[in-house]
Amino acid sequence: MNNYNKILNFMKKNNGYITNKEATKINSNKTFLYNLVKQNKIEKVGVGIYKLPEYPLDNFYILSKSSKNMCYSYSTSLYLQNLSTRIPLIYDITVPYNYSGNLLKDENISLRYTNKSIFTLGMIDVKTINGFLVPCYDIERTLCDMIKDKKNMDKEIYAAALKAYAQSKNKDILKLIEYAKKLNIEKEVVEIMEVLL
Repeated sequence: MNNYNKILNFMKKNNGYITNKEATKINSNKTFLYNLVKQNKIEKVGVGIYKLPEYPLDNFYILSKSSKNMCYSYSTSLYLQNLSTRIPLIYDITVPYNYSGNLLKDENISLRYTNKSIFTLGMIDVKTINGFLVPCYDIERTLCDMIKDKKNMDKEIYAAALKAYAQSKNKDILKLIEYAKKLNIEKEVVEIMEVLL
């Protein structure tokens, strides 16, 4: 099997996508990807990310592949976990304070910064509508971040998220309080939960 077919077969098995890194793993390289783009067999959709034309564009996946030090957060996290129906026009992404990657240049991203020591706190993988796994903060971490940054939050989204969480069968109050302690907002979280529950 030649390099071109190797790339196209990989992409078909991977929901239509491939990255430079993945091409290297299957013993191919950027030159073959570049030639496939020139032949209109694949499309470049991000820095080092390509897709087959017949597959849907998945911005959540594309952005997640743009940087290994990123995590969907705030309103975007709510949307990915079905706690908000508002499709993000601007993607909320949290990165460590020393971040200096590609996401800085994208005007469709609202970057949030956090200490490296708590960057991975509550980080999970969630599926996009197209079945890709992307890094995202779990609901408890998302709510803690929103409570901590309450004055900059959309009031409607904020209130709806807290109400939905309080009514959810999957809520984990112990985890919420544990995160709140680590983020120095235990008092605020306890007070809010006492009102809601």
